[in-house]
Amino acid sequence: MNEHLASLFLALGIFSLGFISIGPNILAIIGTSMERGRKSGTQLALGVGAGSGLWATFTVAGLTALIAAYAQAVTVLKIFGAVYLLWLAFKAFRAASRPANAMHVTGARGRNLFLQGLAIQMTNPKAALHWIAIVGIGLGADTPLWVGLLLIGLSTAISIIGHVAYAVTFSTATVIRFYRRSQRWISATLGVFFSFAAYKLATFRP
Repeated sequence: MNEHLASLFLALGIFSLGFISIGPNILAIIGTSMERGRKSGTQLALGVGAGSGLWATFTVAGLTALIAAYAQAVTVLKIFGAVYLLWLAFKAFRAASRPANAMHVTGARGRNLFLQGLAIQMTNPKAALHWIAIVGIGLGADTPLWVGLLLIGLSTAISIIGHVAYAVTFSTATVIRFYRRSQRWISATLGVFFSFAAYKLATFRP
């Protein structure tokens, strides 16, 4: 059980790193929160969080079946995950080497913000790649069903809490200004973190 939990927590740690890297989903939440207020931003964030839960369910179900049929698929997933994390590290270091640019945020339009948030997350190809890497870390050939279900449940909860936290935090422009001033340091730290995560994944033996 300890080995399965170690893989699970490592996968959840990698998943949580995604909240530090600003992507289209988070930018939409930030823009909506600033333009339309905390309530609208929260509605959009709940939709994005629900989308993460769907990606988790689809990926866990599909890759669990693959791993069950081909045990060597675990090695392939680990290699893919490590390469993907190194790519994220490269992007973070490149962002840190450039002068901080102003963040251009555009809020969502329309009424049903929950469905818009869901659509943003489900049509994001990076979310699919991220989840393949996460599931490759958290699941192995002998992983029991409860680990996959726990990964889905915990990651969905983390996603909802994390995205709602962005909506609440970025309801004021003060936080935006702080992020702009600290963006290079945040990107550099993120690059180091992603590099370390790639190493841990490549050398991890569940």
